[in-house]
Amino acid sequence: MTNPPKHPELGFYTLAGAPQTPRELIDEVRDAEAMGLGAAFISERFNIKEACTLSGAVGAVSEQIRIITGATNHNTRHPMVTASYATTMHHLTGGRFTLGIGRGIAMLQDVYGMSRITTAQMEDFAGVMRRLWKGEAVMGHSGPAGSWPVLSLGEAAAGDIPLALVAFGPNSLRLGGRAFDDVILHTFFTDETLQRSVATVKQAAEEAGRDPDSVRVWSCFATVGDHIPESLRLKKTVGRLATYLQGYGDLMVETNGWDPAVLAAFRADSVVGTIPGAIDQVATTDQLAHIATLLPEQWLAPSATGTPEQCAAAIRGQLDLGADAVIMHGATPTELAPVVEAYSAG
Repeated sequence: MTNPPKHPELGFYTLAGAPQTPRELIDEVRDAEAMGLGAAFISERFNIKEACTLSGAVGAVSEQIRIITGATNHNTRHPMVTASYATTMHHLTGGRFTLGIGRGIAMLQDVYGMSRITTAQMEDFAGVMRRLWKGEAVMGHSGPAGSWPVLSLGEAAAGDIPLALVAFGPNSLRLGGRAFDDVILHTFFTDETLQRSVATVKQAAEEAGRDPDSVRVWSCFATVGDHIPESLRLKKTVGRLATYLQGYGDLMVETNGWDPAVLAAFRADSVVGTIPGAIDQVATTDQLAHIATLLPEQWLAPSATGTPEQCAAAIRGQLDLGADAVIMHGATPTELAPVVEAYSAG
């Protein structure tokens, strides 16, 4: 029996950004576990970051850390495939796996000819997964997530496997509170947005007859200290926020109560308009420096920056604001090491 992680309230995303090879996660996960981090999150991309494969790799090279998909989409696999995947991971890792799903990006779903995901579909899907994992044969199911004559894992049923939800708007936050075990918030949430989101989740849990404390809310908190080279810091802060604004800027602005005129100016900017793809992946350092002039300081403020001690204090601040746990987003365990050391020192 291995000892529990030193910091179960801290997590990181493996293969943050645009990795050269998925093999990078092997050392990342080993380093994270040695540092005492509590959870490794896996974001899925339709390239070299397929979630099932990465989950198995993380499970194979770790003994303590929780493994959470943050997130995959429920409509990219048949429910029997997803249920079997989670069951396999549960047994492989001794119960350390959490299946996390999310709504996804509508623009990509449209381009790939996939159906857009609704809140009702995710709730229906979660219910089907829990029934299958408990050993129930689901007969003649017809609901928002789909219709299937028979679904059953038989004797392979694994019991209770935790479910996580990446939540943004009020509908998904409430869903997380009433039907999921972990709720993963979005990066660059203001303090007020974080507090409001936590309150929404906890209230929904209570209204559903659940213990609010049983639903863990993760702040997804950009953690980019000054010990990281400046060009890379630009990519991880300005580049990442700009990429979010490319994909769903209106939602970001509305959620945080930001000025929509700033978003309009960002979209109309000649440099932004010439970047062929995700800004944090393809923009040059000079382009990022220009884009930095378009973004108000307050938009980048919800992040951990500065010295390792300042970053650690900012992370503790997220917990003080009501988050149950913090994902140190956008950095590798090697980059996070000084911050975790400062956090441990208190």
